[in-house]
Amino acid sequence: MESILPVLNAIDSFMWGPPLITLLVGTGIFLTVRLGLLQVVRLPLALKLIFKAKNKGEGDVSSFKALCVALAATVGTGNIVGVATAVKVGGPGALFWMWVGPFVGVARKYGEGLRAMTYRSTDDKGEIAGGPMFYIENGMGRKFRPLAIFFAFACILVAFFGIGTFPQVNAIVDSMEISFGLPKYATDIGITLLIAAITIGGLQSISRVASKIVPFMAVFYIIICAILIISHASAIPDALNLIITSAFTGEAAVGGFAGSTIMIAMQNGIARGVFSNESGLGSAPIAAAAAKTKWPAEQGLVSMTGTFIDTIIICSMTGLSLVLTGVWSGDYAGASMTSAAFAGDYGLLGSQFLTIALALFAFTTILGWNYYGERACIYLFGTKGVMPYRLIFIALVASGAFLKLEAIWVLADIVNGLMAIPNLIALIALSGVIVKETNLYLAHRHEEDEEDNMEHELN
Repeated sequence: MESILPVLNAIDSFMWGPPLITLLVGTGIFLTVRLGLLQVVRLPLALKLIFKAKNKGEGDVSSFKALCVALAATVGTGNIVGVATAVKVGGPGALFWMWVGPFVGVARKYGEGLRAMTYRSTDDKGEIAGGPMFYIENGMGRKFRPLAIFFAFACILVAFFGIGTFPQVNAIVDSMEISFGLPKYATDIGITLLIAAITIGGLQSISRVASKIVPFMAVFYIIICAILIISHASAIPDALNLIITSAFTGEAAVGGFAGSTIMIAMQNGIARGVFSNESGLGSAPIAAAAAKTKWPAEQGLVSMTGTFIDTIIICSMTGLSLVLTGVWSGDYAGASMTSAAFAGDYGLLGSQFLTIALALFAFTTILGWNYYGERACIYLFGTKGVMPYRLIFIALVASGAFLKLEAIWVLADIVNGLMAIPNLIALIALSGVIVKETNLYLAHRHEEDEEDNMEHELN
């Protein structure tokens, strides 16, 4: 892997250059305008629907469980290691671009979730099948099937070699060794056995585990970050000023590198943000398609909260912790940088807290991406391809502990970009459908509210 790192870096720089960044941000802005700033105006409704969606339509799991599966895949090492990597390479300014990207990314995530419901199908076992490969083929037309096939292959590559395996496993075994002295091979064996046991049960098994772990791990991590941030409250104005100014001046990390440019900060902020929240990748709609709801826009609203929770809340808290504690300018990288931030305030207990959070984040991400890759495999090969896919996935999980971190992140970025391109094309092409379904749902909500008001007045 080390010998091909320069080649991977060259491909990555091209992949995440101006064209893809422009397409990502441009698609988000385009949908934001067409939907009337929906990510702001309808965010309260979206947050309410997480727990109060009626779940009366056809589907395999509730809206909440579908969101938990999506969050299981998105809330992972990107929130801890990815943020630290972005700050290391792009300076504090990368955080600003990590905020800009998700703001318009919420609109992308909404559109993905809505379309997944509109064009979902069933496989030969009667289970819901949905995601970009289906809304590309069924929404854009049969002639675009090659684009759908390209997406499905890219999705499997991400599951095998990107977000789904290597970065997660590597982060777990490294952190467990540093914090608790556990040998890498022992941790790796334990992870592999747990993943094998859960994924054999398919979506129902994954959703049950995700719906229990995801809320706990998110609240746990937010609390320990919040305590650290509050303890440095007096430094918050200066930290925010540094983040904003360095986004446009190319502020470099004094201990880690020199000469960071604005483009590097933007590139790393947006790439790491996409790695974390997956907005634009087309992964979350695969889980959203399985939700029990009659209204595509309703699941779109629930889906978009994933980007808000993942990046606007969790990634922001990680980034602020790094800047407030000053570890961003030292010699640390990846998980060790975030660990140093927590250890500085909490001592050894802080590093152990972080390790537990990181292990939970990464473990659930592996589960979520196993499901995404499996659905893409079913689209390409039918249900007969499921068992070979699962065996390969489990084997890759077992091998992920022994690969070099830098090469892992570069490879993950490349396959992420390949997956995003067909999905973003479909988002633009089907934007009219997104707007139409949104208007239908909002009209329905308005009618329901009027009926509720009339009943209230009569009573």
